[in-house]
Parts: sequence; C-alpha cells; structure tokens
Amino acid sequence: MGLFSRFKRAVKSNINDMISRAENPEKMLNQLIVEMNEQLIESKKTVAAAIADEKKLERQMATNRDQAAEWERKAMLAVKAGQDEMAKEALLRKQDYDNTARQYQGQWQAQHESVEQLKGALRQLQQKIEEAQRKKNLLIARAKRAEAQKRMQQTMGNMADTSAFEVFDRMSERVEQIEAEVDAMREIEASGSEDTLERQFKALEASESSADKLLEDLKAKMARLEDKTDRNEKEQG
Repeated sequence: MGLFSRFKRAVKSNINDMISRAENPEKMLNQLIVEMNEQLIESKKTVAAAIADEKKLERQMATNRDQAAEWERKAMLAVKAGQDEMAKEALLRKQDYDNTARQYQGQWQAQHESVEQLKGALRQLQQKIEEAQRKKNLLIARAKRAEAQKRMQQTMGNMADTSAFEVFDRMSERVEQIEAEVDAMREIEASGSEDTLERQFKALEASESSADKLLEDLKAKMARLEDKTDRNEKEQG
C-alpha cells in the first residue's frame, strides 16, 4: 500500500506547488488532471509488476508440486521393484519439494492478497480521477466566481477609505463656488451696465437742461435789445 501513499504525497506536493503559484484556475486544474493521470500510469506499472511477481511465485509453487508428485511416482516404482532404499531417497526428495512448494504457496498467498488490495485501490484511484475530471468544469466555475467575489471585496474595501469621496466632495464644493462666482460676476457686470446707461441718460438730461436755460437767456437778452432799440428810435423820431 506504500505505492498509493507515494501517489498521494506526489499529487499533494504538486497540488500545493500549483496552488501557491496559480494564476489561472482553469489551467491549474487541467494541469492537475494531467499530473494525476501520469501518477496513475506509474501506479499501474507498479501494480503490473506486483501481478507479475505473483504469477512467478505461482509458477514456482506449481513446479515444486509437480516435482514432488514426480518423486512420489518414482518412489512407487522403487517399491514395486523391491528397491526400498531407492524409494526412501525418492520420498526424501518428494518431501523437500513439498516443503519448498508450501513455502512458495505462503509467499504466493501473501502476494496474491497484496495484489488484490492494490487492484482495489487502483480501481478507487481511477474512479476518483474520473470524478475529478467530471468535476473540473464545476471547480473552474467556482474558482472564477470566487475570484470575482474577491475582486468585489477588494473594491468594497478600497471604497471603505473615504479619502477619495472626501476629495470628490471638495471638488463638488469647489465647482459650486466657481459657479457662484461666475453668477456674481454676471450680476455685477449687468449692474454696471445699468449704472452706465443711467449716468448717460442723466448727463443727457443735464445737457438738455443747460441748453434750455442758455436758450432762454439768449431770448431774454435779445428781447431786451429789441426793447432798447425801439426806445431809441422813438426818442429820435
């Protein structure tokens, strides 16, 4: 079972490394599936080697059993031939092969159980990888949603700093002040225009009044001159 402990450690190491430097979740997950399949291939090779060892032990066990059976057959022949000593030697050879066959059987049985466990674990591993492949798109969608939420939280966190809004408010107040100043200047200019026009009309009125007075004075002077001339003419006549 150390095989799958190594598989888990290798995959976990790759995952931790990929997560620590991950920028693209989709790329990371695709690469992770590739890594898992590569590890699966290596695990299959190890299981295949274990099965081969099991088959080898099974053949050696069968070979020793066959040899034991053969020496038993020879012992029977020796007994039939009245060669008890040869029969004893044959039986001792049979006993050696029986012992060796039992030893191989014990090793084969242990290897067989180990192989069955490895096969079961390998099937589970294949199922998990297939499940990971099916869930990959879901994980990618979740990763994208989490990234979007992260960016939103960062934006909200930045908005919690009121300095930008304070600057905005000050700019708004400044614009309002500029607008008020422009309105005041317009009002002043309009007022100044009215005063100038009024002064012009007053000057004109003043000018007209002065001319009327001069004209009246002139007429009065001319009237006095005429009266004087008339008087002189009467006196001379």
